[in-house]
Order: sequence, then C-alpha cells, then structure tokens
Amino acid sequence: VQLQASGGGLVQAGGSLRLSCTCSGNIFSSNIMGWYRQAPGKQREMVALITEGGTTTYSDSMKDRFTISRDNAKNTVYLQMNDLTTEDTAVYYCRLGLRFWGQGTLVTVSS
Repeated sequence: VQLQASGGGLVQAGGSLRLSCTCSGNIFSSNIMGWYRQAPGKQREMVALITEGGTTTYSDSMKDRFTISRDNAKNTVYLQMNDLTTEDTAVYYCRLGLRFWGQGTLVTVSS
C-alpha cells in the first residue's frame, strides 16, 4: 500500500488549499482515513478523520475551517482548508487505518 499526498504549497493568510491523498492499494474503501499535521518543533497532531461510511471527526481548532471527504471510487481522500492562518503551516500527512502513512505535503501560510 502506498499513499501519495499532494496539493501543498505556499498560500497567503486567509487563503485556501485542497490536499489530496491517493491510495495505491485496494483496501482504501474499507479503512478509516485521516489527515494529520506536524508543525516545526511540534508533535504530530490529528486534523480530521473520515470513516468508511463517511462519518467525520475534526480537531476542535480546525472543524470550522477544514473539511475532509473521500471518493472511494478514486481511492482518494481530500482535505479542503479554508481561511488559513500562519498557525496552519505544517507538513500534512494522510493515514490509512493505523498502519500506513503518506509521505507528507508541506503547507506554508504567509502573513
């Protein structure tokens, strides 16, 4: 199983980005997917989760600005991020189940 994350980049505060993570294996649709992030000097933290059936969970600090979704036909999970702040600067990782991590995509928010 391989997870390929994309969509990161440099954006100004107040802007938006959409991250994507595509799974190469055929176990995507039967697993919970998640987005996590790790800011410089900080521990990795959960951003959002989505179950096989589409139930979502968010970190309290992001639930009003971020939206996680999935397309099982495309083996892809998305993270729509709006109203970004400099505090959102981090490497964002996708995760499949408990075992598999993507390589991370860097999001940099400038003031």
